[in-house]
Amino acid sequence: MSRYNNKTKTQAKKFNNKIMIASSTFTLRNLRVSLADPHRIPKPPQTSYEPGSEPQPRKFKASPQLSRWSRARSLRSGRKFDRTGQQTQLLDPNPPPQLKERVLPEQKDTSLTASDGEDDVVMTAGKSIYMVSDGTGWTVEHSVGAALGQFEHCLVDRNCAVNTHLFSGIDDVGQLMEIIKQAAKEGAMVVYTLADPSMAESAKQACKIWGLPSIDMLGPITQSIASHLNVSPSGGPRRYPLTDEYFQRIEAIEFTIKQDDGASPQNLHKADIVLAGVSRTGKTPLSIYLSQKGYKVANVPIVMGVPLPKTLFEIDPEKVFGLTINPLVLQTIRRARAKSLGFSEGVRSNYSEMDHVREELEYARKILAQNPVWPVIEVTGKAIEETAAVVLRLYHDRKNKCSMPRISKRY
Repeated sequence: MSRYNNKTKTQAKKFNNKIMIASSTFTLRNLRVSLADPHRIPKPPQTSYEPGSEPQPRKFKASPQLSRWSRARSLRSGRKFDRTGQQTQLLDPNPPPQLKERVLPEQKDTSLTASDGEDDVVMTAGKSIYMVSDGTGWTVEHSVGAALGQFEHCLVDRNCAVNTHLFSGIDDVGQLMEIIKQAAKEGAMVVYTLADPSMAESAKQACKIWGLPSIDMLGPITQSIASHLNVSPSGGPRRYPLTDEYFQRIEAIEFTIKQDDGASPQNLHKADIVLAGVSRTGKTPLSIYLSQKGYKVANVPIVMGVPLPKTLFEIDPEKVFGLTINPLVLQTIRRARAKSLGFSEGVRSNYSEMDHVREELEYARKILAQNPVWPVIEVTGKAIEETAAVVLRLYHDRKNKCSMPRISKRY
């Protein structure tokens, strides 16, 4: 009996691998197109379903890491985390019938068990968004991410579920049709950035035939710019040539890594931006993020009893930025950090107790107040991208002496 069960499970696993597409970034280079003419848009198959029946949503358990991320984000934003709100349901209580897909009996139960000392969180498999790009997929991925940010109240508390799937390097109509066919099986939305007008039109027509909602993220803006410049677009995917700007960005990243946490203070004059703040205010991740945009960044920790380097007060004060944070949030972050590093109870209390945290923040506040040219940025509840946007607006405003905050770049 056990041998029969093992054989059945093995067959189910092989079948599942054939029909499933991994939800991650990859290139469909080796997909075989089952069409006689790869440029012909396939018609949707005739599916039958009972009018009174509704597709049953698959339920699976969220990973412990995702649960921790949600709790941490709620904590950083100052919202009380409600465990009772973790149970999810579909956004639409009466979703339209989906294209049916044959499954083996063993595949019907798709619940996954995940526990890490935390409460298990059940999350319903919800709507899917297929993101298709003929390049790296950076544009479409970040555009969809920005739009999903408008539904954070729904996504974080798991009142609705969204699964995104990125397909990059799609430069063949056959590959494109295979992706759209798979999207039709899931009733997914298709968002694409295809520079070739014929590819974009094929995606548009295929989604129309299959009844899928679709958005061309690149076409309208490309046509508008072409009209503005009175120049025809190239129609090819964006390339990333190894220009001087590329190597300058690599140099900025290397410089920032070497200047982390107050290292080599004699090189502060070489930095474009200098960040100063107490421990755990996000100086290092903010520095790395800015360096990937081509800025040489150094960060200097403010610690009670440790004098700041003299060079910090000798460099141009307009490139120094102070960071501060809410004491309660800082205490929570430090406690988690001390626990992960295995600090002893004595060291942990001195590092993360509220009295010490308030005293250290007050010490930093006095130093920042003595240097009024240094702008102080409150990072509580802000993502790295949000803090970086504030830093860069101030940096370019000072550098260019603009009457309105802006970030200017010449191509």
